[in-house]
Amino acid sequence: MRRYLFVDDNLELAENLAEIAAEHGASCQLAGGGAEALARVERTRFDAVVIDMRMPGLSGAGLVHAIRQVDPGLPAVILTAHAGDADLAAARREGLLAVLAKPAPIERLMALLEVARRDGVVAVLEDDQALLDNLTEALRFRGFAAVTASTVLDTDRLGPVRPFAALADLRLPGGPDGEATRRLEALFPGIPVVAVTAFPAGAPAGARAVFPKPFDTAALLAAVERIHAERTDSP
Repeated sequence: MRRYLFVDDNLELAENLAEIAAEHGASCQLAGGGAEALARVERTRFDAVVIDMRMPGLSGAGLVHAIRQVDPGLPAVILTAHAGDADLAAARREGLLAVLAKPAPIERLMALLEVARRDGVVAVLEDDQALLDNLTEALRFRGFAAVTASTVLDTDRLGPVRPFAALADLRLPGGPDGEATRRLEALFPGIPVVAVTAFPAGAPAGARAVFPKPFDTAALLAAVERIHAERTDSP
């Protein structure tokens, strides 16, 4: 049975979401604020947490950051009625599974929770915004969260989470070919890299796989699945 935590100062709303999740066979807990949520995360290994962005005291972004110190691999979904909230950028750097607008799209939320994977953050390095969006959405449908970079400098600013794998375009603005990947590997030593490139001849020797553009998305996701399975199956 999957376990979810719903965090919202509007407990009536949290209770409604929890009741729907329970109808899908999940075990749910509620928290009305950040301190209570952290206490619950310390006691229980949840499969996902759903957090309201704006709450008194600790904000949704602040709570995600605090949760990462307690349970780094916990998938997190943010709900917000304020799409332009400045704190969302900080929250996204924590490797969110999704940001959904309030009122929550129930079918979409339940589908995300049912596939959410612990320790499932992927770093995606890509400067083509349309392709970046497609990749992150494809990963999300498989239960993987993403932290993203579109330039070499962006790579230096990746969030505090540790990705288990990277999808990396070898040519990003701001440096020579492969520079973003080199910086990524310096930030996260040993990270498995899947190269996604129009220049496969320049792929690093240590790449776990190389997908020339245009690529088969299903095959790319299968490579990510294999890397995640290796991590979760290891002692």
